[in-house]
Amino acid sequence: MAYFDDVAQYNQDRWEELAARGMQCTKPMLDLDAEASLALVDPHGVAGNVAGKDVLCLAGAGGQQSAAFGILGATVTVLDLTETQLKRDHETAAHYGLEVRTVQGDMRDLSAFDDGAFDLVHHAYSINFVPDPMPVFREVVRVLRPGGLYMLRCANPFAQDLYSRWNGDGYVLKDRYEDGELNEAPWEFQGFDGNREKVVGARTFRHTLSTLLNGLAEMRLVLLGLWEGAALWDDAGAKAPEPGSWEHFVSVAPPYQTIWTRLDS
Repeated sequence: MAYFDDVAQYNQDRWEELAARGMQCTKPMLDLDAEASLALVDPHGVAGNVAGKDVLCLAGAGGQQSAAFGILGATVTVLDLTETQLKRDHETAAHYGLEVRTVQGDMRDLSAFDDGAFDLVHHAYSINFVPDPMPVFREVVRVLRPGGLYMLRCANPFAQDLYSRWNGDGYVLKDRYEDGELNEAPWEFQGFDGNREKVVGARTFRHTLSTLLNGLAEMRLVLLGLWEGAALWDDAGAKAPEPGSWEHFVSVAPPYQTIWTRLDS
């Protein structure tokens, strides 16, 4: 892999551990139906009918999005760094009686795929684990067909380093708003055994909104919509969450954004 650098090696090792411990986004979804699948991969109805379409789940293994697209009738390929995550895609596909193609690799290097191989590239939360989004965007455009769709889900850069900075009255905003690597606190989640885990996370980078949108525009990717919010498993609507908790944070500072674009033909 041309881009398998120290960042990729470190993050591959971290995601292997996170998958082994059962971080939420590494757990296969085994109770999906068509309605739930649509809510997972296209809640805003941008993609339309994907039956018969060639879909690449980019850096989004784990038996979630790939299964949803399979249930909706797409032909699914998954590229991801992490072997354990890719195995979960195969296990989940078998659970639903589906087929999935998996490729282990870095999202910045899609040389395993021909030009114009896909109708849709669905990029789950992961671009914040590479220093520069432009190599990814260039590869996405190369493997997309004219008029193809690219969905990018990423961190909301304005809120990216706020969590765990509760000072008793609010969340402290103190770091410069700029592209670059973040020094994050250990990641906390509920593992397979039901206990709360604290684990060193992946190396994470902020890409400002101008970097993302201008980069997409440079690659002739036309904006179809941008939405902010929490993940499906985040209880953003919890009543009276404890200040400083993750549930409280996501209710006041949406941590993720979803950007849909179309390749200008």
